[in-house]
Formats: sequence, C-alpha cells, structure tokens
Amino acid sequence: MFQVGDKIVHPMHGAGVIDSIVQKKVNGVVRDYYILKLPVGGMLVMIPTANSEEIGVRPVIKGEEADRVIAAIPGIKVDMIPNWNQRYRENMLRLKSGNLLEVARVVKGLMLREGERGLSTGERKMLHSAKQILLSELVLAEDSGYEEVERRVEQEYAYPVTIGEDCWIG
Repeated sequence: MFQVGDKIVHPMHGAGVIDSIVQKKVNGVVRDYYILKLPVGGMLVMIPTANSEEIGVRPVIKGEEADRVIAAIPGIKVDMIPNWNQRYRENMLRLKSGNLLEVARVVKGLMLREGERGLSTGERKMLHSAKQILLSELVLAEDSGYEEVERRVEQEYAYPVTIGEDCWIG
C-alpha cells in the first residue's frame, strides 16, 4: 500500500504524487482510492487501492534508472508494422505494460512513422500520451524540470533509429 506523498506511476496516465487517500461510494460500493496528482496539467486521477497492483500501479523509478532509460533510447529497436490497426494494438499493449522502455519504444516508433508517412489521428493522440507518460516519470525520477527532461529525451531520439529485423517501412 502506498502513502500520501509517494511518487507512483499509473500505466495509462503517467507518474504523479499521491495527494490523498479517500473513501468514495461508486456504484453503491464504498472503496478506498488514491488521489494521484499528475505534474503536467495538474490532473487528478482516482485509483482504487484494492486493485492498484492489477492495474499496474508501481513506484516511480530511481534517478539512476531514469538516466539509463534516457541513455538506452538510441539503441531501442522499433518494429514498423505496416497494418495500422495491428500497430495500434501492439503499441497499446506496450503502454499498458507500464515498462518505461516499452513506452519509449512506442514514442520512438511513432516518431519515426510520423517522419516517414505521417500519423493517423489516433496514433497522433497515442504519441502525445506516450510522451506524457514517459516524461512525467522521468521528471519525478530525476526531480528535474519538465523542459529540461524533454530536451534531454528529444536529444536522444535525434540519434539514428535502430529498426528491428522483422520490420517493414512501407
């Protein structure tokens, strides 16, 4: 169980700080919820405490791990699946995994696709969300400013892209 003030990550919303733990009645059932305050936009997310582990809620990575994630970005292999529907599903699974390297893979793949052919509206939204998820955790892990972390991450994405052997660009 997490406490007020803990830095945690929700796989689909990103990282934030537990603002409070409250009891709410939803659909006739009283449950405890973490109120997660996200640093970007000040959005609040209610997460049921009972199944937070099932959802994939976890503590924010440490600063050293954040540095390793940023350093690993240039070497991340990207699978360029031509079918947008399959690509979207696989990217969604990567985001839901809560693994920060998988989130970075989604960002890298969509940025590459955007540069090559452009993105559909759905993939453009996914790219925006994935960037927010990635950056929100790195900001909290490194206790840095958003702009500074964004600059460092984008600098790493500027390196040549490594494409997986089983990928197609088309």
